[in-house]
Amino acid sequence: MKFFTRIDRYIMAKFLGTYFLAIALIISIAVVFDISEKMDNFFEHNAPLNAIVFDYYLNFIPYFANLFSPLFVFIAVIFFTSKMAENTEIIAILASGVSFKRMMFPYFVSALLIASLTFYLNGYVIPEDNITRLKFENQYVKVRDASYARNIQMELEPGVVAYLERFEKKTNMGYSFSLEKFNGKTLVSRLTAQHIKYDSLNHWKISNYIIRNFNEKSEEMFRGTEKDTIIAMEPSDFFVTKNMQEQMTNPELKHYIDKQKKRGIGNLKEFELEYHKRFASPFAAFILTLIGVSLSSEKKRGGIGLNIGVGLTLSFSYILFTTISSTFAIQSSMSPFLAVWLPNLTFIPIAFFLYRNTPK
Repeated sequence: MKFFTRIDRYIMAKFLGTYFLAIALIISIAVVFDISEKMDNFFEHNAPLNAIVFDYYLNFIPYFANLFSPLFVFIAVIFFTSKMAENTEIIAILASGVSFKRMMFPYFVSALLIASLTFYLNGYVIPEDNITRLKFENQYVKVRDASYARNIQMELEPGVVAYLERFEKKTNMGYSFSLEKFNGKTLVSRLTAQHIKYDSLNHWKISNYIIRNFNEKSEEMFRGTEKDTIIAMEPSDFFVTKNMQEQMTNPELKHYIDKQKKRGIGNLKEFELEYHKRFASPFAAFILTLIGVSLSSEKKRGGIGLNIGVGLTLSFSYILFTTISSTFAIQSSMSPFLAVWLPNLTFIPIAFFLYRNTPK
């Protein structure tokens, strides 16, 4: 017995073909709407045509397609399975001795291929593309001033806390700097400087500085005009720009979260949500495939229009649920891990309920 039968190859070809066709159609519409919305910005900021095509839209298309991949999976499954049911192909498959459970095999193989592709693109390819796309947006669409940062405080290592009142990216210069070292809760040393300038990897030049070392009964103080020193921080640590998490690959994102947690940096929920979402979202392909087949494998009087309507309602409910839970996690104390997995955990019972109640 062959591992993939002719029926398996037929269903997989239908699934993947309809999936990529749905992406092509919807992305084409999305690009047209995006051009009409941003045309004024392109002209206002004199965006070059080659930058619009290659830097923006060539990177916009895979980002948008991957973002709504679960929706495209669902549309594909609902559409071609309803068509097969309408043409009594499913009845013929089941009548030939193939069980409904066995008929699901090519569906899940196709879902596995899509989920693997989605995971790889989302974790390793699209972040690199997003750097170019977001740079274009910041320059020609939504011009932002990210040239300085204020009131920076971070724990560089256990017991070592740095503070900067202001840092300017253009000159690599910081103002009103302090570096405090603690032994437990006791302050043992404090360095203050009027200016601090970044030189190279962890190398800084401090100007007009004062160093105070505190003992149990005395204090030592040293003054100086200029000093080269090593401080475990980089200018990139000061600038957390919008959508920065979308520009990091999976290893980079994990390293950044761990590094910032050790430093005592807050407001990491968007980064944690993005990281966990990259592992949770591929599973949506399996859940929505099971729901789609269960809903559309039976021939109905309303035709494929009814199946597509019900399918779109469920798929949009899934996407809406995902958005709400992510927003709720950012605004409250809800765990980012739970927020991104909650839609999957909620829709899995729905998928199995529909599967068990599907006429076989």
